[in-house]
Amino acid sequence: MFCNQCEQTAQGIGCSVRGVCGKSPEVAALHDLLIHSLKGLSLYGVEARKYGILDEEVNRFTVEAAFATLTNVNFDPSRFVKFTRQSIEMRDTLKARIKAAGGRIDFTEDAATWTPALTLDAMIKQGESVGLKADVSDNPDIQSLHQILLFGVKGVSAYADHALLLGQKDDSVFAFIHEALAATLNPDLTVNELVALVLECGKTNLRAMELLDAANTGAYGHPVPTTVPLGVKKGKAILVSGHDLKDLEAILKQTEGKGIYVYTHGEMLPTHGYPRLKEHSHFYGHYGTAWQNQRREFAAFPGAILMTTNCIQQPLDSYKNKIFTTGLVGYPGVQHISSSDFTPVIEKALEMPGFPEDQSGKSVTVGFGHNAVLNVAGDVVNAVKNKAIHHFFLVAGCDGAKAGRNYYTEFVEKVPADCVVLTLACGKFRFFDKDLGNIGGIPRLLDVGQCNDAYSAIQIVLALAKAFDVGVNELPLSLVLSWYEQKAVAILLTLLYLGVKNIRLGPSLPAFITPNILKTLVSTFNIMPITTPNEDLKAILD
Repeated sequence: MFCNQCEQTAQGIGCSVRGVCGKSPEVAALHDLLIHSLKGLSLYGVEARKYGILDEEVNRFTVEAAFATLTNVNFDPSRFVKFTRQSIEMRDTLKARIKAAGGRIDFTEDAATWTPALTLDAMIKQGESVGLKADVSDNPDIQSLHQILLFGVKGVSAYADHALLLGQKDDSVFAFIHEALAATLNPDLTVNELVALVLECGKTNLRAMELLDAANTGAYGHPVPTTVPLGVKKGKAILVSGHDLKDLEAILKQTEGKGIYVYTHGEMLPTHGYPRLKEHSHFYGHYGTAWQNQRREFAAFPGAILMTTNCIQQPLDSYKNKIFTTGLVGYPGVQHISSSDFTPVIEKALEMPGFPEDQSGKSVTVGFGHNAVLNVAGDVVNAVKNKAIHHFFLVAGCDGAKAGRNYYTEFVEKVPADCVVLTLACGKFRFFDKDLGNIGGIPRLLDVGQCNDAYSAIQIVLALAKAFDVGVNELPLSLVLSWYEQKAVAILLTLLYLGVKNIRLGPSLPAFITPNILKTLVSTFNIMPITTPNEDLKAILD
């Protein structure tokens, strides 16, 4: 195997024996085979659009399948065999429709013509021959851009899939995903052409996040500032982890009146700010963090656990019998809920002891999405003009288990008292419960939401730039980001598409960026690695 798509990849180069995430070489090969099949499907997807053939099933399948290959989403080999066979069936059906319309079907690329082997072992062998090492180019910079584009597309697909679940879609997103995947098979594209596609990926991701924002706020209302307890209530319990608001809503409705408290974990914390989810009286609080103590938290939780999307470490055998997955999430030996009927989860929660007594703890405040913040934009602008607020920091991104992520905790702790910290995504669990106080009633720590709520943060930043009549890069704002997986790649590409400069990125730079491509990013956007909190704060504020 060879996989370098996440920040924790082995030795900062690539996992070649077993994934640091726990992914086996067999599953890695099946991931590669599925991506190979999606590239072939995308060749026909691009051609089909030339003849007005828009296949909703192909569009939906493409984003679902690409999403399933993200870090820590699905490690179940059987699911990938099914995905890959579906991909080939759709490819051949689309090919027949294109032929009937008079379009081109004589693609010679292997991805457009291959067929899956009959057995799992043989499919794994096929996957071993089509991974990242089998790039169409032997130019390291071209390979790097192919990987940036592929990983960005995976992130876009995740957000597009979430939006689809709530009925929001835009064919321009599907069209770009097919174009981008097909482009990785074209040996003639230049560095400049691929750079343009990479930035187009950032533009498309902005649209995907906009769709998801509309989906979430349309279904559940705009988030409002809400205090969330970090303690627990005596009684039966279900813990919901991941990102999927629709599944959370379903579990809340189905547990109504059953004496079960529902808690959030990880990226589900911001859901407490949505008005229509807050209406459920048994939706109580938040339990645990994200990565640092996740396995210990899951093992100690005395109820059922529902995992809705990625950012989940592989469960241990000792407690996986109380874990359920939904959507695209899959682990061998863990029960998957393929419908919206969560009866097995509820029955497991009722069977388990739950919490024996109330336990009080700290509380945190969520719900500072773009609607909430822009409603008090005048106060924020006045605070800056009056010099009460000196600087804004967006400290956001992914969490992970690798050493070095304490940088973000220390950085936030050392931010001067006249500065405001905006945060989002699971990286905030390094400091989300810090009491930073407020400036004239404006909290110094503003939780904007999940990773996809980078869209909210962008809207806030654009509104501030407009209010001060300056460009984004002229604002008293600095971005200090942490990355782990492919949604973070897509968000970074969005920021680059918008022309945002001087981003500090860590804990380490992506292994898939070559020195030449990094040089281009530095010269164009002044993107830079984090150093130490003291050094970075001094460089920013001096």
